[in-house]
Amino acid sequence: MNDISIVLIISLATLAIGFVIGRYLLKQVYKKEEEEIKEKARLIIQEAEMKAESLKKEKVIEAKEKYLKLKSEFEEEVTRKKNQILSNEQKLKQRDSNLSKQMEQVKRKEAETESMKENLSAQIEIINKRKEDLEKVKSQQVRALEKVANLTADEARDQLVETLKEEAETKASSYIKEIMEEAKLSATKMAKKVVLDTIQRTATEHAIENCVSVFNIESDDIKGKIIGREGRNIRALEAATGVEIIVDDTPEAIIISGFDPVRREIARLSLHRLVQDGRIHPARIEEIVAKTRKNIEEEIVEIGERTVIDLGIHGLHPELIKMVGRMRFRSSYGQNLLQHSREVARLASTMASELGLNAKLAKRAGLLHDIGKVWPEEPEKPHAILGMELAKKYKEHPEVCNAIGAHHDEIEMTTLISPIIQACDAVSGSRPGARREVMESYIKRLKDLEELALGFDGVNKCYAIQAGRELRVMVDAESVSDNRAGQLSFDISKKIENDMQYPGQIKITVIREMRAVNYAR
Repeated sequence: MNDISIVLIISLATLAIGFVIGRYLLKQVYKKEEEEIKEKARLIIQEAEMKAESLKKEKVIEAKEKYLKLKSEFEEEVTRKKNQILSNEQKLKQRDSNLSKQMEQVKRKEAETESMKENLSAQIEIINKRKEDLEKVKSQQVRALEKVANLTADEARDQLVETLKEEAETKASSYIKEIMEEAKLSATKMAKKVVLDTIQRTATEHAIENCVSVFNIESDDIKGKIIGREGRNIRALEAATGVEIIVDDTPEAIIISGFDPVRREIARLSLHRLVQDGRIHPARIEEIVAKTRKNIEEEIVEIGERTVIDLGIHGLHPELIKMVGRMRFRSSYGQNLLQHSREVARLASTMASELGLNAKLAKRAGLLHDIGKVWPEEPEKPHAILGMELAKKYKEHPEVCNAIGAHHDEIEMTTLISPIIQACDAVSGSRPGARREVMESYIKRLKDLEELALGFDGVNKCYAIQAGRELRVMVDAESVSDNRAGQLSFDISKKIENDMQYPGQIKITVIREMRAVNYAR
C-alpha cells in the first residue's frame, strides 16, 4: 500500500513537472510566433512606407514635369501672342505710313484741281465772250439775209423743212418698194440655196432594207447538220426565231427570210454560234437563241449610245437612248430608220446653223423625230404624237417636243425648229432610191397577219413566213387539244378571209407540242 502511494505521488509530481515544463515551452513557442508576427508586420510597414515614399517621389516628379510642360506651353503662347502683336503693330505703322502718303497725294491733287478750276473759269469766260461776239455776227448776217430774201428766218426755216419732208417721203417710198421687190425675188432663191447647201454638205448612202439575209458557210456538209434528222433542227430554229430558213442548192449559203430585221439578226447570229460550237440539236438551239436575243438587247443600247456620241448629243434619257438603238432594226418604207434619223439630225443642224438658230436643239429634234415608230406597243395614236409624248415624259426641251409632234402637221408649229425638221424629213425621204412604199405596205400586211392570229385564245407565238404565204401558229399544249388545234386553224383562215386583203392563198399551220421535263439530281 505504501508502494502504491509512493508511485502515485511520484506520478502526480511528474505530471505537475511535465505540465509546468509544457506550459513553459508553450509560452516560448507563442512568444517566438508573436515575435515573428511582429517582425513580419514591421517588414510590411517598412515596405509600405518605402513604396509610399517612392510613389510620392514619382508623383512629385510627374507634377514637376507637368508644371514645366504647362509653363513651356504658356511661354510659347505668350511669345506667339507677343509676335502677333508686334506684327499687327508693324502692319498698323505701315498702314499709317500708306495713309499719310495717300493724304499727301490727295492734297496735291486737290491743289492741282483748284488750279485747273481757275484755268477753266478763265477759259469759260473767254468762250462766253466769243459766243456773244458770234451771236452778234450771226444776228447781223440773218438780218442781211432777210432784207435780201424778203423772208423772216422762221418763214425760211418752215419752207426748207417742208421741201425736205416731201423729198424724203418720195425717196423712202421708192426705196421701200425696191426692197420689197428684191426680197420677193431673192426669198425663194435664198431658201433653195440654204436647202441645196445643206443637202450637199450631208453625204449619205442609201440602201433599201430587204426581207432576206444570207448566212455564208464554209462547206455544204454543214447544211446537213443545220437541217438535222428529218429536219428537226431547222424546225426548232424556225420556231425559236420566227423566220424561215431556206436551204437550197445555193452553194455555201443559207437564206434567212423574214420581214422583222431583229428576228433575222437573231437567227443569223444564232446560226453563226451553232456552227462555231458544232453541237446542233433542238435543246442547244433554244439555249443559243435565248442568249442571242439577250445580246441583241445589249447591242441595241450600245448602238444608241454610239449614235448619240457620234452626233454630239448629251444628256439624253437612257430610255430614249435605247429607243434610238432600236431604230437600227426598224425600216420606214424600206429606208433604215436609224440612218434616216441620223441624216435628218445632220441636215437639221446644218440648216439651223445657216439660219442662225440653235443647231444643237435642231440636231436633237432631228434624231428623235421618229422615236414614236419604235415604241414596243402598238398604240392608236400617230407616231409623231406618240414621239412628242415620250419626249415630254423624259423631260426634253419644249422646242424639241413641238418639232417631233408637228413634223407631219398633227399639231401646230410654235417654234422655228419645227418647219426645219419637217423639211429635213422630206429631204431625207424624197431622195431618189431612199424609200420604197411597196415594202412598207408589205411589212404592215405581215404584221397585221400575225396580230390577227395572236388574238385567238391559246396562241403563244405566231410567225408569218414564205413572204406572207404561210402563217405558223404556236399554241399552248395544255389549253389547246389536238382537235381544238384543227378547229383553230380553220377559224384563223376564215378570220383572214373576212378581215384582210391578200394576193393568192395563205397556209395556216397550227403547231402543238407537248413537253415533259424532269431533272435527275
